[in-house]
Amino acid sequence: MDLPPTIPYPDLPADRIGLRPSGHVAPTTLTLGPVTLQIADLDRSLDFYTTVLGFTVHAQAEHDGHRTAHLGLSDGTFLLELREKPGVKPAPHRARLGLYHFALLLPTRADLGRFVRNALALGVHVGRSDHHYSEATYLQDPDGISIEVYRDRPREGWRVTEDGQIIGAGDPFDLDGVLAAAGDLPWTGLPLGTTFGHLHFYVGDLDEAARFYHHGLGFSKVMWGLPQGLFVSVDGYHHHIGLNTWAAGSAPSGENDARLLTWDLILPDQDTVDRTVDSLRAQGFDVTPTPEGPIANDPWGITVRLRTA
Repeated sequence: MDLPPTIPYPDLPADRIGLRPSGHVAPTTLTLGPVTLQIADLDRSLDFYTTVLGFTVHAQAEHDGHRTAHLGLSDGTFLLELREKPGVKPAPHRARLGLYHFALLLPTRADLGRFVRNALALGVHVGRSDHHYSEATYLQDPDGISIEVYRDRPREGWRVTEDGQIIGAGDPFDLDGVLAAAGDLPWTGLPLGTTFGHLHFYVGDLDEAARFYHHGLGFSKVMWGLPQGLFVSVDGYHHHIGLNTWAAGSAPSGENDARLLTWDLILPDQDTVDRTVDSLRAQGFDVTPTPEGPIANDPWGITVRLRTA
């Protein structure tokens, strides 16, 4: 992969990393909260998410005839809701607008090594790539929903252009090195400190996507030179939201598809929620109040819920 000229990330002042929106700017303290997925068979999905990914099941329930489950970490941290809808079709690769993948960020390289070793021992196909700023693995759940599991390299090793664009790559993954980092400790499930590092979406148009995620939600652009992609974040991160047009021209995911239903954006206080709502409405997006927090849809029906910590 040909890369533009770069300098070490620490050599550029923090205020020159990325392109901030002209209006509302999202706070650097935001986090990505729980994700809700629609799946076909709860028992099948629970087996995958607990055995392969290492989630802990916190609760199961039934609402309106549909079974649901809440999953997360062993300390009670809630990360994922699964909602069963029997008969939904598997998520097709690059054939629906909506979720491309959600990404679990592990605390260390050793954690990633233990995850990979466990997944390979279970016979799971694990794609792998070195993005320079991270080492990433990829797999699919039983409904074809794509998942990234990765670890970040320290920011001291990242590269940026003189104009503040973070540069990544898709180089070969050092499998031997990652497995060696695991040591002799077994995989015992998602380690404490695991978070949603980022979400990546199929969208129909990058300018329209920027209107929602950059100008509306207030994320800064940090990778904008990609021909079919745009990455946005806060606090100089390589990306909290990835956007690509690889499925442009396809229909959005629908009621009878395995799909993302909602993702949560956790903001520090109600004032920030209110300012974000005002920003989205100024860009022409409808925002609907709900008991759990206001929700808004991007131009392709991807639903974000704004909540406070």
